[in-house]
Amino acid sequence: MKALGRLNSMLETLSARHRRRVLAPRRGLDFASNDYLGLAESPLLQRAAQNALQRGVPLGSGGSRLLRGNHPEHEALEQEAAAFFGAEAALFMGGGFQANQAIFSTLPAAGDLILHDELVHASAHEGMRIGRADTRAFAHNDVRDARRAIAEWLAAGGSGQIWIAVESIYSMEGDIAPLNALSDLAVEHSAVLVVDEAHATGVFGPNGRGMAHGLSAEVLTLHTCGKGLGVSGGLICGPRVMIDTLINRARPFIFATAPSPFNAALVRAVLETLQEDPSLTEAAVARMRHAHVEAARCGLPQKALNSQIIPVITGDDERTMAMASTLLEQGFDVRGIRPPTVPRGTSRLRVSVTGNVTMSNISALFEALAPHQSEAA
Repeated sequence: MKALGRLNSMLETLSARHRRRVLAPRRGLDFASNDYLGLAESPLLQRAAQNALQRGVPLGSGGSRLLRGNHPEHEALEQEAAAFFGAEAALFMGGGFQANQAIFSTLPAAGDLILHDELVHASAHEGMRIGRADTRAFAHNDVRDARRAIAEWLAAGGSGQIWIAVESIYSMEGDIAPLNALSDLAVEHSAVLVVDEAHATGVFGPNGRGMAHGLSAEVLTLHTCGKGLGVSGGLICGPRVMIDTLINRARPFIFATAPSPFNAALVRAVLETLQEDPSLTEAAVARMRHAHVEAARCGLPQKALNSQIIPVITGDDERTMAMASTLLEQGFDVRGIRPPTVPRGTSRLRVSVTGNVTMSNISALFEALAPHQSEAA
């Protein structure tokens, strides 16, 4: 078949360019996942699971939320999440990708402008692609460029609602958005600030509430449940009218089987723990700060040290994957990231400081990385 031949050719090209993705088993110390609090396999979630089973919480939902898939666990989670994250309402979705699709394909209307950081998640781009609003990018974390883009759009006759889309912590750069300045810009133009908190939830903000907590602008946030919170799913938090609009109009919500009520029960347990016990967040921040000290000692540039995500830029696809393979042989699971996930010429190792490693593990990783940094220099 022509299709099979074409697909094989495409895969061979990816292999030749050292960009073919493969599924690999878990090996070595976890410097690759997004399990920042170490909750995914924790006794906390095991106890929560046992409790949910004893209460008779079902494992499956059986249908969409608008049919028979809605369950009291979903509604309890949404009420508790809205209170925890400081929003009027919340909506529990099957995952962050699905949630971003729902937000950007549903809420902005024709004639509106979605102004987005050039490095926002692929899921946001997918939502914008199938939505009806005008879209423009601004230079990464550059509020001045965002202001320029708005001025150009207004000068060209733009008159709809402005939506400013950013991540609080960027998944591949590990750097932090200038949220206060972006909030001021949003207030100036009566814009909605949409903040993807995927990599901040559980780690940053009071009790892990994220970095958009308390901003002056009208804010819509996305808190994924499969990273710092250790479970799965996504929580969209914001004004009730926006949440109700998603329930009525968002195809990724309406036509999807509801998330497991069992998962909702687990997320509820994590939010309750974060509310009552700051030690999980404090431990994550301590690991992150230790990693920054060790990374600087091995020669990483200071601009790469902002969060629990530390990029080690090599620029070369083949060298990146060779370094990842060498580190894995030494017992460290660090994954290589190549285009198109990151811009061409910026292939990198993505070091993720998870809750599944110790301080000594972190020191050992950067000692293993030091010779590679010397070679790069």
